Amino acid sequence: MTSYLAILFQTVLLLALSPLLTGLIRNWKAKLQNRRGPRPWQPYLDLAKFLRKDMVISEHASWIFRVMPYILFTSTLLAGLMMPLVSAPAPLSLFGGVLAFVGLLALGRFFLALGGLDPASAFGGMGSSREMTIAAIAEPAMMLAIFTVAIGAGSTDLSHMVQSNLVPTWKLVSPTHAMAFVALFIVLIAETGRIPVDNPATHLELTMIHEAMLLEYSGRYLALMEWGASIKQLVLMTLLANVFLPIGIATDTTASSLGLSVLVFGAKLLVLAVEVVLVETTNAKLRLFRVPDLLSAAFVFATLALLSTFLFG
Repeated sequence: MTSYLAILFQTVLLLALSPLLTGLIRNWKAKLQNRRGPRPWQPYLDLAKFLRKDMVISEHASWIFRVMPYILFTSTLLAGLMMPLVSAPAPLSLFGGVLAFVGLLALGRFFLALGGLDPASAFGGMGSSREMTIAAIAEPAMMLAIFTVAIGAGSTDLSHMVQSNLVPTWKLVSPTHAMAFVALFIVLIAETGRIPVDNPATHLELTMIHEAMLLEYSGRYLALMEWGASIKQLVLMTLLANVFLPIGIATDTTASSLGLSVLVFGAKLLVLAVEVVLVETTNAKLRLFRVPDLLSAAFVFATLALLSTFLFG
């Protein structure tokens, strides 16, 4: 498979699969709460509806408000193309490793916070402030957790990290990797705005974080932001599934290998989605001032995992 076909294939996979994953999580969460809930394919219908609607833009908004959805969507999609999904070599792995991956996600978050502040809305400013507070702890924990695997692989390139872990070894189930996995899972909950950190289904002004930055957006802009959030969730889940447990990922570009890899990749995503649903269903939302305690626990787990790689090899 040529590089252009690999980029096209992974781009289509990211765009098509991310709304379905979001819909499945919402549907399963509703089922566990004895509700009917939305259909798994409802996010596709929502995106189509938003793309058809006109946009209402605040008179106080500047050019930042208008370009932010495109920057957020593009940066998240580029980060996804740096992550191996169904084949070990990622399409854009040559353009950067872990630092570029986390930097692209941070770039999208930075402009998301600016977009919340730009219309001079009180709720948008509140959500932006809370988002950056969470990011100040979540990003270091993510970096340390990924570096734990990178040290064992001898490279910060995500494709090389996946390829080095393809060989069966006891290190994949070691306490070091377990602590890093737990830390990154907590970061996944925080980065995707889920309970107990945030509630993606709420519009209560005193509790919402991510949704507060989206209140002023509508139409095409809102569709890009919702789609970008789904892609980010898929990318972070792929980071957990393929970097820490790269079972079944294709090492060549034959049709049989790619088909089997897609099936295994889907199974790993379903398992992670079930874990997210169970966490959301069995926990209550934390008070805002308790959220840093949870993220600090993730940072401690990631730090211990990184230190143990130096102490115990």
